[in-house]
Amino acid sequence: MIDLNSTAYGFEDLRQIMALLRQPGGCPWDAAQTHQSIRKNFLEEAYEVCEAIDQRDNSHLCEELGDALLQVVFHTRIAEEAGAFTMEDVCTGICKKLIFRHPHIFADGEKLTKPEETLAVWDLMKAQEKQQETGVSAMNDVAKCLPALTYAEKIQSRAARWGVDWQSARAVMDKLLKEAGELQSSLSEAGDIEETLGDLLFASVALARKKEIDPEEALFRAAQKFMRRFAWMEQAAGDKLSQLNQKEMTALWQQAKQEVKPYHHAEDPF
Repeated sequence: MIDLNSTAYGFEDLRQIMALLRQPGGCPWDAAQTHQSIRKNFLEEAYEVCEAIDQRDNSHLCEELGDALLQVVFHTRIAEEAGAFTMEDVCTGICKKLIFRHPHIFADGEKLTKPEETLAVWDLMKAQEKQQETGVSAMNDVAKCLPALTYAEKIQSRAARWGVDWQSARAVMDKLLKEAGELQSSLSEAGDIEETLGDLLFASVALARKKEIDPEEALFRAAQKFMRRFAWMEQAAGDKLSQLNQKEMTALWQQAKQEVKPYHHAEDPF
């Protein structure tokens, strides 16, 4: 039984609480959930963990990691009830994976001292483990529910292992300029510009990868910069902001660009 007056709990307590919530006579909401119904909760909790990391708030991070762990226990309990797999299966799987992908630690592999060397070994062992003998098989292993920028970056990185890649950042920039020109031409036509715009974004991801920039972070920072400048404009114009004509709006935006400086990469966005 769970000690309701305890000042500290462990992993097994969490498993027992979830089992109690799901059993007949437990919590109606928890008992009604399925993998599909709480799928988005997992994504939300993962993003909240990332937010706590960005905020460098250990107390918040501790809380959000607990919420994320709850999702692991919740999904595993649903699977246990269906006879699909157990928590022991989950733990066994990840432990075996870690042992297999670290031969330099757990086997007779060459001892490594640099992070980039260990990452290369991880990728090699992962490819062996998943029998990724072709570029297509490696690409198919990338989760399709990832944010599009991250998905594109991973697809490009895996293609690069087979030698399919732009040779330099300059070459990617030439591609970007070409796509921008095609996009400009498309605007004057009645056709669908979605494909051209997609190619432009895909090339932008390639440039970010070549310059070792996280495209998701770059876009997030750009959005935050826009929000700060918008806030300055709104404060400067007050309730007249929406009434400005295009010339006045442009002039105010230029002022905002002068007054509100972008963050440097070393600065925290929050």
